[in-house]
Amino acid sequence: MLAMQHYNTSGIIASFPLSNQTTMVQESGVNAVSHDATNQSNPTGAGAGISMTLGILFNVVALFILAKAYNRFRRRSKATFLLFASSLVATDLAGHVIPGALVLSRYSDGIADPDPSNPDASCLFLGSCMVFFGLCPLFLGCAMAAERCLGVTKPLLHARLVTTARTKIALALIWLLALCVALLPFFGLGAYTHQYPRTWCFIRVMEKTQATDLAFVILFSGLALSSLASAFVCNTISGITLVRARLKKKSSSRRSSARSHDTEMVVQLVGIMVTSCICWSPLLIFGLMSATRSYRKTLGDDMDTYKSLMVTGVRMATCNQILDPWVYILLRRAILRKIYRITKRQASFKTSKFYSVRWDVNSFQSSEKNSVKKI
Repeated sequence: MLAMQHYNTSGIIASFPLSNQTTMVQESGVNAVSHDATNQSNPTGAGAGISMTLGILFNVVALFILAKAYNRFRRRSKATFLLFASSLVATDLAGHVIPGALVLSRYSDGIADPDPSNPDASCLFLGSCMVFFGLCPLFLGCAMAAERCLGVTKPLLHARLVTTARTKIALALIWLLALCVALLPFFGLGAYTHQYPRTWCFIRVMEKTQATDLAFVILFSGLALSSLASAFVCNTISGITLVRARLKKKSSSRRSSARSHDTEMVVQLVGIMVTSCICWSPLLIFGLMSATRSYRKTLGDDMDTYKSLMVTGVRMATCNQILDPWVYILLRRAILRKIYRITKRQASFKTSKFYSVRWDVNSFQSSEKNSVKKI
């Protein structure tokens, strides 16, 4: 309808001769319309600021909870998990502050129309931050799932192999691997460029995509999706092992307490995995699809659709850094116990209510039979 109105109006204007005054009025109207359209298409930084503030607040609260728990369990097997979890939340916090500050600065400077083929230094830094802070949480989630899988299935081997010093070395290697991948475009593999609506930067997946860009996107998406798949396998094995152990019920109270800690950690890992899958999969899949089609030059009329999909994907990926802390805030053993007690209380209430109704029906039927016999 809007397109039809546009073409009809232009046809009416073209059918009449235009005076100088009419031409001036028409030009001013066109300028006003284009100015309004530009203002409507340029988003404001209010949403980014609110998202950044919430992310910082939630991550700080989660860090406080994890630091408090680490001081309590420093000499237990849970200390390794808490060290991984604290590193994950700290990485999420840094990944929220640094790219968020760059995006807000681009909003405050005004959204210009930069040259995609010649990104500035801030765009290159923002793109590398997107890759680095995208891979780090997924790598850490995979490492945490593998550590818990070893702790649940082979506790003696875990106690012998996994130490605090080795955990810190593993953390350093994870951050180093993510950094090496993020720096690959500076050595010729892939490139970072501005992304629609020119407020953020990422791998070149839309326009003038080359073979190196496609290879870099495949590497980035492959590493990320492989981490999610590995975490899924490890968490599944841990969950099945814990369920089997709980069904056997052949353990002492001390072992039961240890299993309670294992259950809490596995539940948190499942929460992290589900959150990461939901938040990161769209950006990984849409980026890979758009890069493949752009390289084959089959994007064509779907360019605007893929631009919108990429924006949706990066917004969902940003939500991961906001939701991750809630896993540690809500899925703690104290909270899980309260949820279990409330659920059990509701179930027992419904059961007692069902039996009371059944007893009333049976008593009514028996009294009715007695009255019939008397008659």
